[in-house]
Amino acid sequence: MPEVLQAETGSDADTDFHDGPYVILNDARQKQAHWVCHRRLITTDVSIRLQRPKHCGALPQPTLFGPYAIDADHVSGVKTLVALSDVHGQYQVLKTLLKAHGVIDDTGNWALKDGHLVMTGDMFDRGPEVNEVLWFMYELDRAARAAGGMVHLLMGNHEQMVLQGDLRYVNDRYRISSALIGRPYDALYDRDTEIGQWLRSKNTLVKINDMLFMHGGVSPEWLERGLTITQANDLYRKHIDDEKATLKTDPLLNFLFYKGGPTWYRGYFKSELDESQIDALLKHFGVNHIVVGHTSQTRVLGLYDNRIIAIDSSIKLGNAGELLWVEGSTLLRGKYDGSKSPLISD
Repeated sequence: MPEVLQAETGSDADTDFHDGPYVILNDARQKQAHWVCHRRLITTDVSIRLQRPKHCGALPQPTLFGPYAIDADHVSGVKTLVALSDVHGQYQVLKTLLKAHGVIDDTGNWALKDGHLVMTGDMFDRGPEVNEVLWFMYELDRAARAAGGMVHLLMGNHEQMVLQGDLRYVNDRYRISSALIGRPYDALYDRDTEIGQWLRSKNTLVKINDMLFMHGGVSPEWLERGLTITQANDLYRKHIDDEKATLKTDPLLNFLFYKGGPTWYRGYFKSELDESQIDALLKHFGVNHIVVGHTSQTRVLGLYDNRIIAIDSSIKLGNAGELLWVEGSTLLRGKYDGSKSPLISD
């Protein structure tokens, strides 16, 4: 029988509070799923397809597919490519946008066939349905592979922050789940958890066709350091759990993980770079476009004659959003109502 614990935190009025599942290895190294149903903790055994407890809302019932391989960070020959960023727990906006453009069908299943979907980070923090977003992307990852497509989930600065214990932006509702399960919020995504293992297998940068994707951007300092994309991805995976103080003492890791690196850099939006510097970056990576999130816009935005494409369309506000749709060499803004228009550089 499932083990049930009564919540000691939160408002008694919020009896419809549901959260989970959190799949965690127990002391015997066996997987267990932890669900919060009406503010009670229910712990169940795990099979490949999780079974949600009765009377627990519409919580995800994912099919587990680990162990998780490290995907290639250089991909070519992709015909249809869709990208978005900075969802920040806005699950309903994410689903509405993807459904409007046929990335998923009416039941939320993968419908892009052999197309590729890129999420350039920041699923965590701020919004109220982070766990739903994570499991939804997890399910799309599995389903896309089965259909011959791919989901490229890149690590953003908020993934980095949560995994390293920086919880300043965590939505208050997750403090209830954390208290019930008896773990700090960051430990709900530790290496002994299903989502934690999945996230730690992911890249931070990926080159697809003639486009380089990441969360924040790369500064010209990258050229001085002579890093490859694969080297950077390996360093992120190796050091993602290191403490901030440790990372700061190493010049290369300090660059990668903080202000000048791919998860934090904002220089494209501050008039810091001229066109020759942008061209030098593109030439170094052998691409025609660098696609980034992190810096909020009101829409998908082209800069430097579309050399830089900004795809943080403020989904985090919970009202609407856009995506980038690439068909061959054609760049389109995918709007919230499902319509598309050419991406014209500002």
